[in-house]
Amino acid sequence: MSATHVSRAVLIALLLTPLAFAQEGGGSSTTTCNLEDGRQIYIRYNPVPSKEKISNGKAWAPGGTPMTLFTEAPLAFGNSTVPVGAYTVYPIPDKGHWQLTVNKNVAAGAAYDEKADLARAPMETAQIDQASPALEVAFAHYGSKCTLRIYYGKSASFADFTAK
Repeated sequence: MSATHVSRAVLIALLLTPLAFAQEGGGSSTTTCNLEDGRQIYIRYNPVPSKEKISNGKAWAPGGTPMTLFTEAPLAFGNSTVPVGAYTVYPIPDKGHWQLTVNKNVAAGAAYDEKADLARAPMETAQIDQASPALEVAFAHYGSKCTLRIYYGKSASFADFTAK
């Protein structure tokens, strides 16, 4: 087989792989907050069905993969500062109140390690009437503030990130 045929086969495989995963429903979603100065904050997550079991008081990685935060601006979160960069984000569900932690460990396949937490803050949590069929993550933007909104089942949890 010639090098040209091998190159074409590899290229076709690389192009078709994302399509195969998208058809299985295993793709990730991204939500973005656009700051007034043009900088952005992104969260990438797996929109898993609301049937996935979560453990109260334990860091949750939806679908086995933590959410990933990318920020182009330093952020105030809780009592901490999150510098420009990439981080993992773990919701910590609990009855009546959730917490959110921003973790420095972004190594693929790494298990959650509380020692790598950069910031942790309580989330405002409420119960909603209509259950979300899958994990939904969105930002609401106001001024220099981006409020992360996480909807899972009948829980709605919110946490503020403020650009510095």
